[in-house]
Amino acid sequence: METNQTTNGALHGKIALVTGGTKGIGKAIVKKLQQAGATVIVTARNQPEEQDAAYTFIAADLSQAEEVNKVTGIINGQFGHIDILINNMGANTYPGGGFSTLTDEHWINALQVNLLSSVRLDRALLPNMLQRKNGVIIHISTTSSQFPIWESTMAYSAAKAALNTYSKALATEVADKGIRVVTVSPGLNKTEAMTAFLEDYAKQGGITVEEMTENLFRRLGGVPLGRMAAPEETAELVYFLVSPAASFITGANLIIDGGNFPVVK
Repeated sequence: METNQTTNGALHGKIALVTGGTKGIGKAIVKKLQQAGATVIVTARNQPEEQDAAYTFIAADLSQAEEVNKVTGIINGQFGHIDILINNMGANTYPGGGFSTLTDEHWINALQVNLLSSVRLDRALLPNMLQRKNGVIIHISTTSSQFPIWESTMAYSAAKAALNTYSKALATEVADKGIRVVTVSPGLNKTEAMTAFLEDYAKQGGITVEEMTENLFRRLGGVPLGRMAAPEETAELVYFLVSPAASFITGANLIIDGGNFPVVK
């Protein structure tokens, strides 16, 4: 995929924070922002696989309030501010099977990881953006937030739906103060997490991963483009949204799903 001619230097001088940036979509976003010249900070619970990563890494579990404080303290001390915040953190690690399998602990954890981590980080970093009257915040959601699968994504979908609503409200609040807030809702992406999800459910069902993938496509109503997205394709959209070319886009929830979403939005 060609990127260098269109992105080199476009974000030069910008400082970006990407949460959950060591794997999957987050990792692809980090690479894209670096290609565009941004200085990138990455947070995740696990250390990056690269030993010579060209970004600042902060180990943190942002589902914990005190960890958010740690991250913002390091950022303020070393960088002074950020220009771009990509709230990519999220996980669907909750039991399948519907309402009866989900405990209060599962629900609370889903909200902490998929909603409150972003809310807290925004609250901590927005004041500096507001003072500078400049900044972009991207919330990475999912098409599951509007098309939940009861047997496998109930808690995750509900938490991400709350993130969508919060993101829209925040965008409206800060639009006239120089800050843009946009939601991106990917469909199926061929990430490590998706591979693990398919393998787990295939094992439970006694079928192959290929059969499980076909079942998932059918359950979602089909993907007209006939495949999952590469994380780099989702990263291209995120890059566009944080670039000057998207200066009039805020408050939107942009779906990137290969045509899968079943309704006119």
